[in-house]
Amino acid sequence: MKPLILITNDDGYSAKGIAELSKIAAEFGDVVVMAPDLNASGKSHSLTTDRPLRVTPISHNEGVSVFACSGTPVDCVKLACEHFCCRKADLVLSGINHGSNASVNVLYSGTMGAVIEASNNGYPAIGFSILDHDPDADFSLCIPYIRQIISTVIEKGLPEKVSLNVNFPQASAEGYQGLKICRESKALWSDSFERRQDPHGADYYWLTGNFICDDKAPDTDQYALENGYVSVVPTTTDFTAHAALSTLTKQFEQ
Repeated sequence: MKPLILITNDDGYSAKGIAELSKIAAEFGDVVVMAPDLNASGKSHSLTTDRPLRVTPISHNEGVSVFACSGTPVDCVKLACEHFCCRKADLVLSGINHGSNASVNVLYSGTMGAVIEASNNGYPAIGFSILDHDPDADFSLCIPYIRQIISTVIEKGLPEKVSLNVNFPQASAEGYQGLKICRESKALWSDSFERRQDPHGADYYWLTGNFICDDKAPDTDQYALENGYVSVVPTTTDFTAHAALSTLTKQFEQ
């Protein structure tokens, strides 16, 4: 029996990135796509709790079934696994996201929220992103790496509750330099809410910000991406600060 691969994203079911990922995944097995009906970027690990979810069948051909869901990427994973997959999925993929999910972006990413949800429920899961927000981004350089990563994970699996956060540099004539297993760079977004006025003179606020990263050691994802490498960061569902346990135990358990 062919592997069953579930695919979602946060850019919406009609995005070019998810179409490209679906084509590649179909080389390895049967594919179910369930993705938000609208752009859901920045939804992180959120669930829809204030309204019912609606699912619209979009297409079914050549082993690929596509559904649009009115919820978040995490909703899509949970709903598809329970009601729209004919058997347990062998692999969950998210992407290809238009924009970086490297470094601290993983905290805000709907793409990676779906991946982490799947991993936490026992599914091998991978998120793919490219550092290009163009709706018509060039994914051609990504394809061989995506094939390699999917093939390896299907064959060898992943450690329990560990997923992969894969980011690609923007396509260039020089091509990619290779693939690096990395740690997440320590960084932050310096956010600001810019106050503006609508045509009626009422104030509203628009989120802006700057990405600040001084952690570009050779073992980080930012270093890899800035030097033309595909970054692969093993990501876990465990948020425990293990290095701080001993110090805090001494402080609080005296």
